[in-house]
Amino acid sequence: MRPRGVPLLLVVLLGFWASVSSQTEATPAVATEDLNSTEAALVTFGPSQSTRPVGTPRAPGPTSGPRPTPVTDVAALCVCDLSPAQCDVNCCCDPDCSSVDFSVFSACSVPVVTGDNQFCSQKAAIYSLNFTANPPQRVFKLVDQINPSIFCIHTTNYKPALSFINPEVPDENSFDTLMRTADGFTLNAESDISFTTKLDVPSTAKYEYGVPLQTSDSFLRFPSSLTSSLCTDNNPAAFLVNQAVKCTRKINLEQCEETEALSMAFYSSPEIRRVPDSRTKVPITVQSVVIQSLNKTLTRREDTDVLQPALVNAGHFSLCMNVVLEVKYSLTYTDAGEVIKADLSLLVGTVSSVMVPLQQKFEIHFLQENTKPVPLSGNPGYVMGLPLAAGFQPHKGSGIIQITNRYGQLTILHSTTEQDCLALEGVRTPVLFGYTMQSGCKLRLTGALPCRLVAQKVESLLWGQGFPDYVASFGNSQTQDVLDWVPIHFITQSFNRKDSCQLPGALVIEVKWTKYGSLLNPQAKIVNASSGNERTILISTAVTFVDVSAPAEAGFRAPPAINARLPFNFFFPFV
Repeated sequence: MRPRGVPLLLVVLLGFWASVSSQTEATPAVATEDLNSTEAALVTFGPSQSTRPVGTPRAPGPTSGPRPTPVTDVAALCVCDLSPAQCDVNCCCDPDCSSVDFSVFSACSVPVVTGDNQFCSQKAAIYSLNFTANPPQRVFKLVDQINPSIFCIHTTNYKPALSFINPEVPDENSFDTLMRTADGFTLNAESDISFTTKLDVPSTAKYEYGVPLQTSDSFLRFPSSLTSSLCTDNNPAAFLVNQAVKCTRKINLEQCEETEALSMAFYSSPEIRRVPDSRTKVPITVQSVVIQSLNKTLTRREDTDVLQPALVNAGHFSLCMNVVLEVKYSLTYTDAGEVIKADLSLLVGTVSSVMVPLQQKFEIHFLQENTKPVPLSGNPGYVMGLPLAAGFQPHKGSGIIQITNRYGQLTILHSTTEQDCLALEGVRTPVLFGYTMQSGCKLRLTGALPCRLVAQKVESLLWGQGFPDYVASFGNSQTQDVLDWVPIHFITQSFNRKDSCQLPGALVIEVKWTKYGSLLNPQAKIVNASSGNERTILISTAVTFVDVSAPAEAGFRAPPAINARLPFNFFFPFV
């Protein structure tokens, strides 16, 4: 006799499939601003008691447990906002971008921001640009997305499951395996001619991010290395894309006069179109020409005339003079996406046969009109050799005030061969991160000078004019974020003597820093700075950097324990 449970099992599966099919077709995403306005449709096992027609959305029912709360607010999340207090190009969710910035955007690099797609119901932030408005505006929508899959998270009963596991870091042993599992990458040998065909497409009356810069005949060439370290001249310079590359060029020294890439005219003769397909052209102006000799000495030319490569035979050796070694473009643009100025700086030198193949360096930078770039000493951690950022706090609760010259914010006494303190008054040396320095000078005194006057003079030499009160913890610390600044602790050592006048001997500045962040890319962070007087014979200043980083300890998350229990009749009717 056939068991009675088999027909019942078939009915349950059929009803289950019908419920899922109707739910998949009837739960589209709904745009709303209410965070709790949409409920996920419940899956009903067995025959439905509702009389609704097929394809009609099912009414939301009561939940059987707590709904998953989003870890982050997608409306405030912006994954492409990489620059602090600056607008990132094509980042529509960047709060620092204005309507003027939107005018040079081509599209939103991240159009949709969502949370975990495994939830049955989640919020999604959708960004787009309205170019029909004047000026262009950003369009923002916050919608509810319903996951049509039945295998989605509806209730939260295991909180650690909502976090991500540590990603596998590729190394020399696992790189090939990861490349096979991923999509990988391909290099197209015909990419050199693809940009020429793109320029034939009609474009708008302004440059947008990533668009090749057009010239009178094709585009502005920016040599770079593609599939190998060799220079490829058919690479276009893209608008608002700052680049700095080095590549190797194989040349025949006997034919250096006929090689265009070695001549100054190859880089200075093109004229850039003000906007795409415009008849107005901006010439490239040579701002400086520096000559490098065979022994690496540099000499700047008074004029900026274009020099041609010249082959010179020196006995058994051949030399090629006026060869371009470095090229630096500086392009100025407006907020309307127009190029209004193009400057060029060149480094030319003499090349011998021992220097072949030749290494060249190319740079291009874009500067907006009527703006001044803000240099940083690191982003975020300090970079070795860059000056320490320091400033003052006028009163408690206010921001930090810095002087415009970042090489003059935290300085020490400057040393010369004469060692004369009075001759060095006002000349200071900036404190550079990671550089331990010591300087000093000699102060010649006469017996007629009062001690207090000498003490004031020595203090002014040691401290300089306006010694700062705070030092930035990171190289990109903002002046309004006072918590990112470390106060300088002043320590004065005095000696108890009968005379009331004491002459300061030295100023010692001690900067303590630590490695902060990931083990793969640690960032240098200043945690303490102190300065004090020590009594010595010579007047001097010193700077030391102390690494106070704690040894890193690798941690691993414990694997989850699986506690699976089967119902007592799971194998019915077989057992």
